[in-house]
Amino acid sequence: MPPSVHAVKTSETAATPGQKHYLTRGAGAYRRASLALFLSGFSTFSLLYCVQPLLPIFSQEFAVSPAESSLSLSLSTGFLAVAIVCAAAVSAGLGRRSLMSISLVGAALLTIATAFAPNWHLLLVIRALQGLVLGGVPAVAMAYLAEEIDPRGLGATMGLYVGGTAFGGMSGRVLTGIFAEYLTWRPALFIIGAIGLAAAIGFIALLPPSRNFVRRPGFDPRFHAKAWLGHLSNPALPFIFTIAFLAMGSFVTIYNYAGFRLVAPPYGLNQTELGLIFTVYLFGIGASSIGGLLGDRIGHFSVLLFGLALTAAGSALTLFASLPAIILGIIVLTTGFFMSHSIASGLVGKLAHGTKGHASSLYMLAYYVGSSLMGSAGGWFFAVEGWVAVVIFTLAMLALAFVSACLAQHLARRKA
Repeated sequence: MPPSVHAVKTSETAATPGQKHYLTRGAGAYRRASLALFLSGFSTFSLLYCVQPLLPIFSQEFAVSPAESSLSLSLSTGFLAVAIVCAAAVSAGLGRRSLMSISLVGAALLTIATAFAPNWHLLLVIRALQGLVLGGVPAVAMAYLAEEIDPRGLGATMGLYVGGTAFGGMSGRVLTGIFAEYLTWRPALFIIGAIGLAAAIGFIALLPPSRNFVRRPGFDPRFHAKAWLGHLSNPALPFIFTIAFLAMGSFVTIYNYAGFRLVAPPYGLNQTELGLIFTVYLFGIGASSIGGLLGDRIGHFSVLLFGLALTAAGSALTLFASLPAIILGIIVLTTGFFMSHSIASGLVGKLAHGTKGHASSLYMLAYYVGSSLMGSAGGWFFAVEGWVAVVIFTLAMLALAFVSACLAQHLARRKA
């Protein structure tokens, strides 16, 4: 019987040195792993970004500025960035599957707790804790895929995982906006937390144990420091990390402050209408999967450069005053971003030599630091010069990301 269809054991196992048991397309374990990782992406991003359509509400209810209201998201992503680095080290001893399961359940329960926060400062504390807990998912999920999936199909599977993150980001934003319109924001967050808990249970039931993961008992700081420094000395990888920082920073900046623009005159959208705009995430779901498949066939860097150019074009389109043009711009931006992200995250697994969990953690660290720092910095541009300044800020970041992709391509080819 092929390794990909061996019976799945109930606990995480260590790989035999020199032997790889990959999950291959068509096997039942492959399908279960794909669905489980889709659910993990869905749960993580629905819980993380469910507050984004509520930023104008928080600004009014707690009497804080737009930049201050963005802290309910930026603190989560900032602490998530720190936790991701620790998660790579913890998962080396605890195991990929166990850490992801604990993280998903804990984050869902904290989202439910957010619904009962009596004041602004406690709400921020809970959201920061949620970021810390969620750190056990993104980098570890990427490492699980890089270790367990047949490399010939890794691009497609990574695209499916990123599609799950897109679906979760969309669902969290859309459903929260609708529920907040009719039930107020507290019941909205409670319901989102309950949905995330159900997804976490499905993940635990479906995900096959790791078979290529080598457990390292105890904690050896020198080993982890050497692993991270090794990836930073890889000629191409630091530029991939830079792309994650800049692309995610530009994407979150547009999404954070588009709501403030669209609830104000002359648009005057309500929470349901604002939430429904986030259904454009559906384009991100398709783009991430298509991007992964195209990368496997025609070249990952070619698709990455196209995706970044598409993201910049979408950002520029939002400069137009008409609402259809703004929505079209957000669609193009979302499509380009998720295409870029699925390719860049897949390139980490391909370019890293050993300790893929540590390489993934550095990518996700850059990704969420970009979200946290640039997402909040965009509020300063919005307050000073309005939407035009926000777009100029994002285009500058995307131009630097494009240059970084060109340099990474050149260095990867030279090394090959």
